[in-house]
Amino acid sequence: MAKKEYDWLNGAELLDHTKRKLKILDDYLFDYLTIRCQLPQQQKFRLAIVDGFAGGGRYDCGSAGSPIVFIQGLERALTKINIDRLVQGLGEIELECLLILNDRDGEVVELLKRNCAPLLAAIKTQTPKLHVQPVFMVETFEKAHPEIKALIQQGRYRNVLFNLDQCGVSQINLDTVLDIMNVSSSVEIFYTFMVKSLLAYLSKNNPTRLASQLKALDVSAGEQTKLHQGTSNDAWMGAAERLVFENFHRFARYVSPFSINNPDGWRYWLIHFSNSYRARQAYNMVLHDNASAQAHFGRSGLNMLSYDPRDDEGQAYLFDTSGRKKARDQLMYDIPRLVTDQGDAISVEAFYEGIYNLTPAHRDDIHSAIGNNPDLEVFTPSGGKRQKSTTISAGDTLKMKSQKSFFPMFPPLPPKRKKRE
Repeated sequence: MAKKEYDWLNGAELLDHTKRKLKILDDYLFDYLTIRCQLPQQQKFRLAIVDGFAGGGRYDCGSAGSPIVFIQGLERALTKINIDRLVQGLGEIELECLLILNDRDGEVVELLKRNCAPLLAAIKTQTPKLHVQPVFMVETFEKAHPEIKALIQQGRYRNVLFNLDQCGVSQINLDTVLDIMNVSSSVEIFYTFMVKSLLAYLSKNNPTRLASQLKALDVSAGEQTKLHQGTSNDAWMGAAERLVFENFHRFARYVSPFSINNPDGWRYWLIHFSNSYRARQAYNMVLHDNASAQAHFGRSGLNMLSYDPRDDEGQAYLFDTSGRKKARDQLMYDIPRLVTDQGDAISVEAFYEGIYNLTPAHRDDIHSAIGNNPDLEVFTPSGGKRQKSTTISAGDTLKMKSQKSFFPMFPPLPPKRKKRE
């Protein structure tokens, strides 16, 4: 069993990586709800949120833990949504949320109930359009999962968010992650773990596969120690990221294998699983809004893991201004090459579906690279030509121009850096 990281009953310390993670969760929930509640005729939206390792609700400093982040986030988002709708002359939306909060420690769950009670009571009087049904559970997540799954399916909740913030990987069987992705047609997971825990898990449960993957990444047995230590060396973060992606990409169509940016080393991973490119697109945008909260090492264009670690091709990408410039430069080459591989045209929706599992790029940077590219043009569903890249939509068609400018088949390679000793 993984080490217990937080002593909720005596005052849990809010660590820096957790603070960054909670900000991403808060921002993503807000964007998720505002995107999903846009239809003018819409009157209600239903979702389930599952916090599998909920904790006590508040840290020693008074800051909100994930359950309270979710409760406050629901209220904040719905208030903004309904104000905007009233301004537009639209009716308000009702939001119904099944909130399942689980922790294996009964005393911690009692503390959580006390911390949540004032917020839940206030919602009933202050935000009458928000209906939160809390379900508190005391169990290990593995044992709780069948009941959680049954509650979601019995309630016919199609929109489901899981937050699985464990201390290691030993508290969740990896096959359970796959089962969660089949709970409904629109489920997403935020999954946190330490990379050394993944290595230990694979060493114990699938040593042959681990050895094969490390060999493919050019990581020798003697060098695995650096991965276990979570060294701050960028190249080692890149090796770990590729290992993470190799082991998790089978669970969902879209997997973001990014590390939580930690100056002391690449130890913690916050992975987002989804089966919709729109969810991954929105997640990438949240990461850019929280620049340097997460980190990627590799390429910043459309093929983020297609670099050779032996040739020092990769670069650190922190979702910041510098990273976005690198991404736009690479996208100017990558997008025309992808369209050319299809022939000469591809629907924008198919383009999105094909790229979002392998790019950290912001949607606006992708659109900018299309609009500014001399070899590309975009057509609307009616056949008209898009004049502004900011109006590109999934129903459009992306096409290579008949008269192409000089476009090199192979972009210039980055300058070689000195080999590590």
